[in-house]
Amino acid sequence: MGFKNLAAVLALLLLIAIPLEPVHAQDVPGIEICTVEKTMERRTSCLQSNVDFLQKTLNKLNADHQQKIDAANRQIEALKATVVALQKVVTDMQAAERQMADDLKKKADVPPKDIPAAKKGVK
Repeated sequence: MGFKNLAAVLALLLLIAIPLEPVHAQDVPGIEICTVEKTMERRTSCLQSNVDFLQKTLNKLNADHQQKIDAANRQIEALKATVVALQKVVTDMQAAERQMADDLKKKADVPPKDIPAAKKGVK
């Protein structure tokens, strides 16, 4: 187990010994506080940057929401088609049930013909 500890210490020393490059600030788009700017040109530029950022954000959100609305509309249309198909199935089943009930009623109304008179108790 001593070798693993030695390897960990060596790795730590290597990380410490490697000079780290200074990290430069990146211009990340976002809302900036423009009141800090002293000159009118810089303040105007800052405000324009904020406007551009907000317009890009609104356009992106608008596109995202339009995609969601389109997907929801497609789903609604699919559900409507499913409802129509299910309504047809229910209608067909109700018609079949009525037909079966009519057939059973007709069968019950017809007296049996093949029973001889002797078996009926008539002499």
